[in-house]
Amino acid sequence: MDTASNTKGHSATPAVARSNVLLGDIGATNARFAELGDGRLGEMKSFKVANFRTFEEVLEAFLDQRRSTPDFSHALLALAGPVEAGRCKLTNTSWIVDPLELSRLLGFEVRIVNDFQAVAYSLPLLAPPDLRAMGGGKPQEGAAKVALGPGSGLGIACLVETAGGPFVIPSEGGHSTLAGNSQREDAIIGVLRERFRHASAERAISGPGLENIFQAIAKLDGRDPMATDAAEITRRALTRECEVAYEALSTFCSLLGSFAGSVALTFGARGGVYIAGGIAPRIVEFLAHSQFRARFESKGRFRHYLEQIPSSIIVHPAAAFLGLKTLAEQPNNRG
Repeated sequence: MDTASNTKGHSATPAVARSNVLLGDIGATNARFAELGDGRLGEMKSFKVANFRTFEEVLEAFLDQRRSTPDFSHALLALAGPVEAGRCKLTNTSWIVDPLELSRLLGFEVRIVNDFQAVAYSLPLLAPPDLRAMGGGKPQEGAAKVALGPGSGLGIACLVETAGGPFVIPSEGGHSTLAGNSQREDAIIGVLRERFRHASAERAISGPGLENIFQAIAKLDGRDPMATDAAEITRRALTRECEVAYEALSTFCSLLGSFAGSVALTFGARGGVYIAGGIAPRIVEFLAHSQFRARFESKGRFRHYLEQIPSSIIVHPAAAFLGLKTLAEQPNNRG
């Protein structure tokens, strides 16, 4: 495909004074964009990833919706995948984002970061109404904070305070090996291992992971799995009209709690653990009343340590953009 043909009218941006920043939060399901100008975030535009063959196509769709000629000074994009060798292959879609190619195409600098890196930068900006508390003590001032959560994948990042201000450590811990905490969970993980060879946390704690849990339970119980997607499984679980779906979502929340507790131990996250991603905000009360917190704390000799760490669901609809705004406005623009 000729990439240049996908950005008609945008590759020859005139050399004018520009101040706005193009921000993007790009996942495997949705690509969202907004403008940052004069310290204010503009209206967010969302596009379905499945409707576009390449990232350039969805970016073109956003730029075409703007009423005026692009006047961006630079772009900052949060992507659901590891940033390696200066570019990103999104984990759960075929898109590849190369900032050097995009910079040449658009006529202004493009920078990329991991999506949970952006979410983690939002943590100091979140107010009580942006969060649904799920137990624990008060966050320890100056201590590490962790953002993690399931969506199309399972993202993690840790925010630490340094002499130069907040700094985020990105992680691909969602691909670490999944651990069970009961014979039933061990059996479910065994089914996942048969199917995928390596049963990572993301194979269960994500949208596709919820589908995997549902199918594994059906197989173990000798039932027809009735192929369905995560949204339908969630709906059936919340209405309690399907016991397989209810067990699947309950198991999902339990595994998420165990995983979040392990991540809290790994980073020493006494500043709190914050659950983000596309799924948690849709099941807030189910998750809050599930075994999440009990499993979060169930770490043997370190139960007391974890009892002090607060856990919350991020319910702010655009936390990643708050983090991107913070990054864009940093004097040294570090990622």
